[in-house]
Amino acid sequence: MAKFCPNCGSEVTENSNFCTKCGTNLENNDTSGSTVIINNYNSTNNSGVKIPERSIVTSVIFSIITCGIYGIYWFITLTDDANIVSEENDTSGGLAFILSLITCNIYGIYWAYRMGQKIHAAGGKRNIAVGDNAVLYLILQFLGLGIVNYCLMQNELNKFSK
Repeated sequence: MAKFCPNCGSEVTENSNFCTKCGTNLENNDTSGSTVIINNYNSTNNSGVKIPERSIVTSVIFSIITCGIYGIYWFITLTDDANIVSEENDTSGGLAFILSLITCNIYGIYWAYRMGQKIHAAGGKRNIAVGDNAVLYLILQFLGLGIVNYCLMQNELNKFSK
């Protein structure tokens, strides 16, 4: 049976004491079994899916300082995190960004509505109080207030990291 590092998920040899990729000590860890690592998030069960908590203030400041470049990264990570918590294999963050760019943000309006649906559905699956803000996100995106959407979405997604 294959052994995997409990920290980074890379495959290690049976007699390894340390992970060759990240250096984690494997001597006292049970590294055999069926734990699967997806996107560096340990997903041994549905309720154990975790996403990193991101600071909204820091993300807004970085977006302003970098003239929106960090905002692109934030858009992509928001989409990917929503896919992880909702357990939907939907459009990736990179593809969603490209589609928004190609369609002059028409896809971005749909994306905002869909994000509200995904986050709300994920909250229902995990008994986390998350509002159904799909229509609010749609209106804000239509009005060109995407960064406000990002802040609201990140606030909801941060509830899944606790």
